[in-house]
Amino acid sequence: MAGCIVVVFGVLVLVAGMAAAQGQVPSPTPAAAAAAPAPTPDCNGILLTYNFQGRAKIRPFVADRNKQPYSFRANATVLNSGTRPLKSWAMLVTFGYGEILVGVDGAVLTGGGEMPYNTTQDAGNATSFSGYPQTDLLTPIATAGDISQIQASVGIVGTLFAGPGPFVPLPTALSLDDPAYRCPQATNVSSGVLSTCCVLTPEAEANATVIDANATDPTKNFLPRGTGDLVITYDVLQAYPSSYLALVTLDNNAKLGRLDNWRLSWEWRRGEFIYSMKGAYPSEKDTTGCIYGAAGQYYQSLDFSQVLNCDKKPVILDLPLSRYNDTQIGKIDHCCRNGTILPKSMDETQSKSAFQMQVFKMPPDLNRTKLFPPANFKIAGASSLNPDYTCGQPVPVSPTEFPDPSGLDSTTLAIATWQVVCNITTSKGAKPKCCVTFSAYYNDSVIPCNTCACGCPANQRGPTCSTTAQSMLLPPEALLVPFDNRTQKALAWAELKHYNVPKPMPCGDYCGVSINWHISTDYNKGWSARMTLFNWDNVDLANWFAAIVMDKAYDGFEKAYSFNSTSVGKNTIFMQGLEGLNYLVKQTNMSGSDYLVPGKQQSVLSFTKKLTPGINVVAGDGFPSKVFFNGDECAMPQRIPMSNSGFRTHLSSVLSLVLVLAASAFVLLQQ
Repeated sequence: MAGCIVVVFGVLVLVAGMAAAQGQVPSPTPAAAAAAPAPTPDCNGILLTYNFQGRAKIRPFVADRNKQPYSFRANATVLNSGTRPLKSWAMLVTFGYGEILVGVDGAVLTGGGEMPYNTTQDAGNATSFSGYPQTDLLTPIATAGDISQIQASVGIVGTLFAGPGPFVPLPTALSLDDPAYRCPQATNVSSGVLSTCCVLTPEAEANATVIDANATDPTKNFLPRGTGDLVITYDVLQAYPSSYLALVTLDNNAKLGRLDNWRLSWEWRRGEFIYSMKGAYPSEKDTTGCIYGAAGQYYQSLDFSQVLNCDKKPVILDLPLSRYNDTQIGKIDHCCRNGTILPKSMDETQSKSAFQMQVFKMPPDLNRTKLFPPANFKIAGASSLNPDYTCGQPVPVSPTEFPDPSGLDSTTLAIATWQVVCNITTSKGAKPKCCVTFSAYYNDSVIPCNTCACGCPANQRGPTCSTTAQSMLLPPEALLVPFDNRTQKALAWAELKHYNVPKPMPCGDYCGVSINWHISTDYNKGWSARMTLFNWDNVDLANWFAAIVMDKAYDGFEKAYSFNSTSVGKNTIFMQGLEGLNYLVKQTNMSGSDYLVPGKQQSVLSFTKKLTPGINVVAGDGFPSKVFFNGDECAMPQRIPMSNSGFRTHLSSVLSLVLVLAASAFVLLQQ
């Protein structure tokens, strides 16, 4: 009888709470975590619940009732009802009403997105929430069912677009962002509550390592370290009640990806601030956030003129090489290279950057064991040629081992370690960042980069140009002139050679780097080409590298005379600047010209025909099929120079058709 009374009372409380929620206006900040419905008796896995707490009509009022904006509040919970700890949990929510999130409490967006966050445009199929600060959920067995250790709650505030009530705009799916778990289709527990129970897949159950379900020691049973194109490691080396010393390491694992003048940022989520740094520095030294904020009130005796940065989202830069031996801000292994991080395949000693910082904490974290990393890491390079990265959230891993500083055969463990995995991403419809031009000794004209090879600006000022017209052939000297200054040269060349001039004229290539491949010679036993790099960007490119794919001529490659070159297989030749000559400067007008002149480097490459019998250089076998610069694949021309002062396209079927028609016409004439 007592059990029935409890159940009836619980149902009445739930119904009353839902009715009250429908009539409330969402607060502008994330709602406090609400109690989730009682778990179903048969869920012995991970119970995911989404509780819609209410919505309110907001302006603007629109005629289409199904597109009316509403503010809403919701609460999502992750409850571990199983026998294995859930490490670094992440929950996927598939929103269905164009939700825009403006506040999240108890978690962070896994991809590091910023508010307001468009769940349709930014997230795609589903929005992933990662636990923060509670990243791990222990088991009921290990905690005697302590709800604070086995459940995490996420408060959500946002805007959605839907029709009026009484229907409740719930997500279409809930799941764990973990391939080891299988989550069935979520079902409605009530009109405003969606729930599903995720269980380990049979494969994960069979292959899982044995984890002590009763363990509560946070220093054991870490997830394995992740791998990615770039891995950020956050090590706590020393810990005090109100501060700690952290070592941040950037490790580049991408085969061709690199960063120039890297810029690293993150978000402090618990009021922390940077007191000092070695090996790097913030882009802005600003302490006003501390002096006029909570930190200034708590640390009243602290001299904030000595504090380095109080931004919630600091931007960190590498130090120049000249500061490496500076005992105050340098002297950190792998620091001080102007933010250059190279691939391991190019130089393993320069594939890593590191710096230290002293971080002050705020209440309630004034305990040497209360350690939380920042969230929402972002990494980018200053050059337009650098790839784009998307970073996950920090994941606790086994403490990093360091060699004993005394030189003894011993290791020192970090107090705590987190790892952030970043991967190179390419957005849909992304354009290359470099392009290639072709020329040859047997043809007067240069085939320039394709029109809008690296994309065209959406809003162009000045005279209109065509984004679809084929780029105009140029005289060789025009390659040294910026596109905006080539018009007269292109028109004069077209008039001299009797080429058609499209109206409007084609737009430029808008590439930061262009590469000219020129066939220099062709003789019985070999041939040669000249490769020239042009830097049109406003950033110097130190330690550049390039790669070319020669489908027909690879086996005949001998050497590059002014570049370091290596045949690396798969028809690919890897090149970089010689020592002391590997600095491709930015565009400048130091030559005294009226326009900016690109920085440039070039080298002659020689090939033998001994190992490539039947190669036809003039017919196109001497041109690369792909070119890469600093890891980015460049846009290739659609034509190649011909010895009869004409140009052949890469479309062999078109050429074959022309040859067949020409041969047929010749036979008819003979008859």
